[in-house]
Amino acid sequence: MNMKRRVFLKGTLASSVLGVAAGAGLLTPRMVLAAWPKDAFDAKTVDEALNAVAGSSSHSESGKVTVKAPDIAENGAVVPVTIESSVGTAESISIFVEGNPQPLVANFVMHADSTGEVSTRIKMGKTSNVVAVVKSGGKLYSAKKEVKVTIGGCGG
Repeated sequence: MNMKRRVFLKGTLASSVLGVAAGAGLLTPRMVLAAWPKDAFDAKTVDEALNAVAGSSSHSESGKVTVKAPDIAENGAVVPVTIESSVGTAESISIFVEGNPQPLVANFVMHADSTGEVSTRIKMGKTSNVVAVVKSGGKLYSAKKEVKVTIGGCGG
């Protein structure tokens, strides 16, 4: 009985120490914070953002990339979007909103074994095209869909 109590107390103490260290900022996810493309998220046009995130703004529309989003978004602050790709092994998937002040909404760097699909919720300031760009084999493939926004989500 005493042995179980000691194991329990050691586990509780270890969890408390880790919790305090994480709360104090001593344990931070350095791998996640290191690769953030600041220039791409600060860009004012889709071409600037695409060039910053993918190294080129030259992309071709492809039927193998699909954008699933509602035709009408009641609230631009929370618009569900799913991007699917069957162009091969996707290296990255980027989502842009042409009408936003900063058009790059999300950039996903994909693992070699992952499927070419991402789902997220995005903010849209006004009715605009949602553009998905998939990088595969060094080439950029895209698709877009217009989403009508009734209540703006980017400060509007």
